[in-house]
Amino acid sequence: MGARLGRRARAAAGSDAPAATGAGPAPYERRVRWLREIQSTLRERRPERARQLLRLLRQDLGLEGNLLTDILYRNVALLNLVDPISHDLLVNLARDLQCPKKDHEPWKSSDKICRQLIYHLTPHSKRKPHRKTQNSLKSSLQKTPLVGETVDLSGIPLSARDVQHITRYLGSHGVELVVLDLSFTELSDELLHRLLPSLWALPRLTQLLLNGNRLTRAAARELTEAIKDTTKFPVLAWIDLGNNVDVSSLPQPLLVGLRRRLSQHTSLPTIYEGLDLEPGGGMAETTGAVSTWGSAAPEPGPEPQGCCAR
Repeated sequence: MGARLGRRARAAAGSDAPAATGAGPAPYERRVRWLREIQSTLRERRPERARQLLRLLRQDLGLEGNLLTDILYRNVALLNLVDPISHDLLVNLARDLQCPKKDHEPWKSSDKICRQLIYHLTPHSKRKPHRKTQNSLKSSLQKTPLVGETVDLSGIPLSARDVQHITRYLGSHGVELVVLDLSFTELSDELLHRLLPSLWALPRLTQLLLNGNRLTRAAARELTEAIKDTTKFPVLAWIDLGNNVDVSSLPQPLLVGLRRRLSQHTSLPTIYEGLDLEPGGGMAETTGAVSTWGSAAPEPGPEPQGCCAR
């Protein structure tokens, strides 16, 4: 379903939405372009166009449905959400566009949410203000990580040759690695497939950050199969797959496998964690506790009557 919605969003946007994989801008660049256009249309007092762009953005991120009620109250499409921060910000933006605040300039609140979303959906480094280069990769791979260290390769566009270098580095220096950040590296399903055997052999890896790349649900399925094998990823606690091509939710077996590897974590960042979609598109019965970032997920609220009260 997510893939179909992504294709529909790209078709509706025309030249603003190139193919999700291969050549062309990364998915996050298209999403940021829509957010900037939302900001400009709101300043021009064109709320209908802003709502249309928000609808494209939601569909492109895999948040199903065309109506405000779908995103606000019908959370079936958001099972095992991979990016609850973007979800919350999009919900707030949808509310703002549907029911503008009356106590100040109506576009200011929405503009602030757009800025927050842009920051969240783009690479940002505290150390380097600009996009990293291949020199950054070479420098990072020359270091021997200390116990409990993070290797941050985020923002470096990776080629097949770069992945080979990373594979050799992990084989010789990955024993102490705890966190590996491969976000916003142009990583595709094929490149991740080549890298996976080196990743699942890391004995102390607890976090794997893959957000902002070109990964699809096929990559999520491959990770799920790897997690089912208890000899792979022995202590992995979390995988960040947000802001990719069509990975908007995590398969329940992947979450179960992560929980088993780090049993002291009583909850994982999911929505309706105990539910999952049946292969035919239906919804499975509730089988476990419900949680979202460590707290109980709210029940779906009532249908809105016209506009929200401010």
